[in-house]
Amino acid sequence: MSDRFEFERLAVADVILVKPKVFGDARGFFCETYRKSDFEAAGITEDFVQDNHSRSGPRILRGLHFQLTGQAKLVRASVGRIFDVAVDVRPSSPTFRQWVGAELSDDNMHQLYVPAGFAHGFVVLGDGADVTYKVGPTYYQDDTERGIRWNDPGVGVEWPVADPQTSDRDSAAPTLDEILDQLSHW
Repeated sequence: MSDRFEFERLAVADVILVKPKVFGDARGFFCETYRKSDFEAAGITEDFVQDNHSRSGPRILRGLHFQLTGQAKLVRASVGRIFDVAVDVRPSSPTFRQWVGAELSDDNMHQLYVPAGFAHGFVVLGDGADVTYKVGPTYYQDDTERGIRWNDPGVGVEWPVADPQTSDRDSAAPTLDEILDQLSHW
């Protein structure tokens, strides 16, 4: 058990909500967002190799993306609020097609661990958000990135924002059924 983090397994057990202990006073706050030994003790053993940062305006939805090479993510909203989603795209998994979501914000400081074999996406809940995330054990590669449509009826993510704004690429992404043949390695 960690005295720095609480690790909560969600309904799709491989996805973990990470709740860091935040120390605050009149000056502001301090918290650790990652400590390898605590994460390993909780079963998160990824070798994170890259950090990413995105900024999005109100009602922006990004996703649902994944890497065929198998890339895990540790996601947090460093500014603002998002609804963060993980969808199991491993055909051999008992939770295939199932999704979980959690609100991540600069107020709650929660993070979502999204393991390899999951599509990931988020929608901004307020005026805007900065999202930072670690990825590993592989680096991002254009040629292995895939996506499924954010509103795929076969998955049924219940996004809390009506009529979100998406990129042309995300709106035109295939459904999970349309890319099943690319997922046989999971």
